[in-house]
Amino acid sequence: MELYYIRHGQSINNLNTSNPEYQQHSDPFLTDMGLEQAEYLAKYLKEKQHITHDKVWNEQNQYGFGFTHIYTSLMERAVATAAPIARALENVPFSAWTEIHEEGGIYAREKDENQKGLSGKPRSFFEKNFPKLKLPDDFDESGWWNRPFESDEERQLRADKVLADLITRHGDREGQPEQRIALVSHGGFFVRLVSSMLKLSWRQGAHGMRSWFLLNNCSISRFDFHKDSFTIYYMNRTDHLPAHLISA
Repeated sequence: MELYYIRHGQSINNLNTSNPEYQQHSDPFLTDMGLEQAEYLAKYLKEKQHITHDKVWNEQNQYGFGFTHIYTSLMERAVATAAPIARALENVPFSAWTEIHEEGGIYAREKDENQKGLSGKPRSFFEKNFPKLKLPDDFDESGWWNRPFESDEERQLRADKVLADLITRHGDREGQPEQRIALVSHGGFFVRLVSSMLKLSWRQGAHGMRSWFLLNNCSISRFDFHKDSFTIYYMNRTDHLPAHLISA
C-alpha cells in the first residue's frame, strides 16, 4: 500500500491564525486561496495520475501516482479540497471516512460555550454540494459529529485505529494490485497518525523539546507499507503549487 496524506487547502481559520479579533469557526470553509490551491492540486494529480513506467523505482512519483481510492474527512475544508481531486480523477472511488477528522471534532469556540460538542454538517449538505462523495449509510440529517469535544486520550487511540484499518482495508495481498490511497485530512491528525506509524510519544522530541510535523495547505506526504517494511518517502511536498499559494 502506498499512502498519500494530503492536507486541506487554506481555511478561514488558517487565514486568521494571527488575528486577535477573529472568532474561530467550528467547521471552517476554504478561503479563495484555499479553493485555488485545491484546483491546482487537482490539476497536478490529474496530469500525474497515469503511471508511465511501472517497472522502475517511482520514489518521487516522477512517473505518476496511480491513485486507487480517495478518502476525505467530513469537515468542510477537507471535503472541499478532496472534491476537485475526485472530479479530476473521475472514476477513482471517493468516500467519506468519518474518523480522519481534525483533533477535537466539531465544537463551539465561543467563550461561554467553549468546547461544547456540535452536530456537524447534515447529510443533505454533502449530497447537495459534493454529489460524487460516498457517505456512510448511517449518516442522516442530525449531523456527522454529535459528540462531546474529543479528549486528548481519545485522539491517539483514534489514529491507531485508523492506521490499523488502513492496513486491513488496503494492505498488500497475494494476487491483488497495489492500493494507492489519497487521504485528505488535517494537520493535527497528521501528527497523530505519524506518531502511530513510528510509535512515538505525542509531541515529545529529544532533549525535552516539543515535536511537531508541519504541513502546508494542500501538501502531499507519502508513506509506503510493504510486507514487513514501512518507508517514509517524503513529507510536506508543495512543489505542485506556485509560490504565491504556499500557506500554512
